[in-house]
Amino acid sequence: MTELTGILTIDLGAVAANWAAIRARHAEAGGVETGAAVKADAYGLGAGQVAPALAAAGCRQFFVAHVAEGTEVRAAIGPGPMIAVLNGFRPGDDEDAGLTPVLNSPGDIAAWSGTGRDVLLHLDTGMARLGLSPAELDRLAEDPSPLRGVNLRYVMTHLACADDPSHEMNAGQAARFAAARARLPAAPFSFANSSGIFLGRDFASDLARPGCALYGINPTPGHPNPMRPVVSLAAPVLQVREVPAGTAVGYGASWVASRPSRIATVAVGYADGYLRALSGRALGWHNGEDVPLIGRVSMDLSTFDVTDHPAIAPGSMIELIGPDNTADDVGARAGTIGYEVLTALGRRYRRSYVNAA
Repeated sequence: MTELTGILTIDLGAVAANWAAIRARHAEAGGVETGAAVKADAYGLGAGQVAPALAAAGCRQFFVAHVAEGTEVRAAIGPGPMIAVLNGFRPGDDEDAGLTPVLNSPGDIAAWSGTGRDVLLHLDTGMARLGLSPAELDRLAEDPSPLRGVNLRYVMTHLACADDPSHEMNAGQAARFAAARARLPAAPFSFANSSGIFLGRDFASDLARPGCALYGINPTPGHPNPMRPVVSLAAPVLQVREVPAGTAVGYGASWVASRPSRIATVAVGYADGYLRALSGRALGWHNGEDVPLIGRVSMDLSTFDVTDHPAIAPGSMIELIGPDNTADDVGARAGTIGYEVLTALGRRYRRSYVNAA
């Protein structure tokens, strides 16, 4: 029996092609190597499948947020490539996975000092999140001895406003990062994220760390997306009901038919990561035509007005993410970003991994 659930299709060939395109752009700007952020289960698309595709394309540096994520990626790609844990961890916590800690604080530095392990050092140049603060950098610059006994693979920072090329923060962070590196023992450095790679030569580095662009999110908002689409999502129509004008549909009676209408109930809801914030805002697509979502997205179901689409019947598929309706488009309609749309994708879909690019 085929279960009536949504189908999430992930093009691993497109992921690999996007990585290769970003690597080429980074090299053109004077950069050296290009890694890949596969945190959050490769932005919701499955790190166990995505990381090997990237490794096969030539990627040798991977970034995750947590040890458990790194352990999964190591099992998928095997020994050799660097897997850096952005949130850091303490000695022994990675067991035998051979992960590389990112040192975000003086406490992290003290914990790893003298261990001989490869590490990354994170400097905060404007995010005010993780990384050494300016005062902590001052102390380390005065006495860098805590860095002895470790192999400083990279010094890194993270851009706050790279998706806005005109933002003054970008140049400010570049200047602060260069000044900070000059005060520390010489080491390769890692700078640009997906959008940062498109900012030009001042943001090239020894190691770029693209994430969202690998998965088809537009790294250049306001301009045509230079990346290949990676994700498509479609869900089946379970039922089509004809209702008279004046009929309320869904929780809270937030939508009322203004005419005799055909309402399709589709097997997708917020438990699948189809955000409740899309209620009354989203569009589905069928045969190249948009179909409005009506009423509230519920846990397992959503409703669409198919009055003007007589071909839609039980068993028809409504496209929720695809070429006509990208993750960026869906995010904008939900008042959020494509990142959240992808990372929210649930485990109830039938996942299909293809290599079509």
